[in-house]
Order: sequence, then C-alpha cells, then structure tokens
Amino acid sequence: MSHLTRVLRASVLSVALLVPLASFAQDHGHQAIVSIYRIAPGKQLDFLKWMAAREAIDHEAGLQPTQWYAHLDGDSWDYVAIAPNPDQATSDKADGIARKHGLKVGMASGLELRTLMATHTDTISAGPYSASDLVAHLSQP
Repeated sequence: MSHLTRVLRASVLSVALLVPLASFAQDHGHQAIVSIYRIAPGKQLDFLKWMAAREAIDHEAGLQPTQWYAHLDGDSWDYVAIAPNPDQATSDKADGIARKHGLKVGMASGLELRTLMATHTDTISAGPYSASDLVAHLSQP
C-alpha cells in the first residue's frame, strides 16, 4: 500500500469519526475553544492582564469562565486556555460590552493580542466527555 493510499484512508477514517462527534457536540452544546499560547519575551504580565480584562467582559456577558493552565515543565507553551465557544449572539453581546469598556474588538483586538504572543493555536473541540460517552455515541447505528 502506497503512502498516499494510507494517508487517504486515514483522512477518510478521521472524517468518518469527526462528523458524528461534531453533530453529537452540536446537539449537546459541548463545544469549547482550546488555545495554546507561547508568550513573547517580557510580555507575560501584559498578556495575563489583557486576558483578565477579556475574562471580565465574558463574565458580564454571561459566558462560563475560561479554564487556564500554566506551564510548569515539558513542552514550550506558556498557557493553555479552555473557553466556551459562544454563539454569534453571545459573541456580539460580549463585543458590545468590550466597546463600552473602551476595549478593542474584532481584527483590532486580534492585532493587539498578537503583540503579546510569540505563537498560539486555537482549536474548536467537543467535551468534556468520558471515554465511555464517546464509545456509546460512536457505537450507535
């Protein structure tokens, strides 16, 4: 079997598993954004203050709090954040509150944040689930 055939089979299998999980997550409202941050040198405190200001806006908008994890040892990331993935109405509400507090929103906010980071990734995910929950869902006909 060629390398390309193996890659294609793995891709098809991945999609076959993700589609039912995506609908399961959408039906059950269990979506989150998992972000991994590597902070620019000397910008740790500025980054955390920036995020704390946005966290206050999210709280005012009624969003569940972001869960933060700080790096202790191992890989090169500084922080991992797991935040709710808001619907458009909630996101718009948070943007309105941010504007009232004099904070940047949209692309301007993203550009401001990027001055504080060396790298970051954002991933839309489903969870939290137990392995048993996922097996039960994926075992349904």
